[in-house]
Amino acid sequence: MIRTSPSSRRVRRVLAAAGVVVAASLVLAGCSGGSPSGSASGDASGSSGAFPVSITTALGTTEIPSQPKRVVALGWGDAETALELGVQPVGASDWLAFGGDGVGPWLKDAYTKKPEIIQTLEPSYEQILKLKPDLILDTKSSGDKDRYSKLSAIAPTVAIPKGGANYLTTTEQQVDMIAKALGKESEGKKLLSGLDDAYAAAKKAHPEFQGKTAVVGSYTSEGFGAYASSDSRSEFLKNLGFTIPKAIDEQAGDAFSVKLSEENLDLLNADLTLILPIYVDASKAEADPLFQKVPSVQEGHSIVVSDANVSSAFSLGTTAAIEWALERLPDEMAKKVG
Repeated sequence: MIRTSPSSRRVRRVLAAAGVVVAASLVLAGCSGGSPSGSASGDASGSSGAFPVSITTALGTTEIPSQPKRVVALGWGDAETALELGVQPVGASDWLAFGGDGVGPWLKDAYTKKPEIIQTLEPSYEQILKLKPDLILDTKSSGDKDRYSKLSAIAPTVAIPKGGANYLTTTEQQVDMIAKALGKESEGKKLLSGLDDAYAAAKKAHPEFQGKTAVVGSYTSEGFGAYASSDSRSEFLKNLGFTIPKAIDEQAGDAFSVKLSEENLDLLNADLTLILPIYVDASKAEADPLFQKVPSVQEGHSIVVSDANVSSAFSLGTTAAIEWALERLPDEMAKKVG
């Protein structure tokens, strides 16, 4: 049986892992002087890592000399992953515009002190510098060399994984890299083990998903799109037993998604078509006349996700968000699958 109240348990686990948050953290040797601003990123109690550590990324090898005390998390989902490992970033990007602490409801109250919120696509390097970080997490981002160079000049930066592509860092890669960087490898293994258990429970509860096809699409003011099989949204469905049509990957190439024109909107056709509205009301996607002509939509095998939090949880790809989505989506999907 899938757990029925992941948010409260997740928060308790995060806070327990964090231990006692240090009121005034020390900046590691080698960082600029002056008294630190903001809260500590979290102590190293219960950590399983030994320092120094080296992490190989697509943009170079990152050397982390000692236990990080002040962490800035910039990549998609990086802040949530750090929080789940018991470390509170002093600065973080809010990719899905949650507001507040920049995290979803599945990690409500996980921070003891609000982080400095930093822009996503074009972060303020001056703002980051003022936070005096000793580690910057950017594991799920653009993989831009100039961005990496500027961040690395401020502090050791963990970029996208070696062999990885822009925004296609998997949940496992993200947890493994961040856990190693924070000296929390055993905690990282527990997170991934818990996620495996949640997927296994959902898969067991819905054997009807096995071997069926599914497409995850998006709908914006510019129209429809579809996510490649390597994107975390598609991975969610694959882990439940679905397969993603090869035609999507052929159209996407090395990108994580493909924009669909009126002529190829039928690429959304599958045993299950799941649409995520992005800054657009779900009713607009549902009412689109061309969308209504897609065979799976005509046959009633489609879902346009109207709950913004469910859509965000499904999109974010962190272990906490995925487990939260697993509580809410599979039963609805079972009603619609062809």
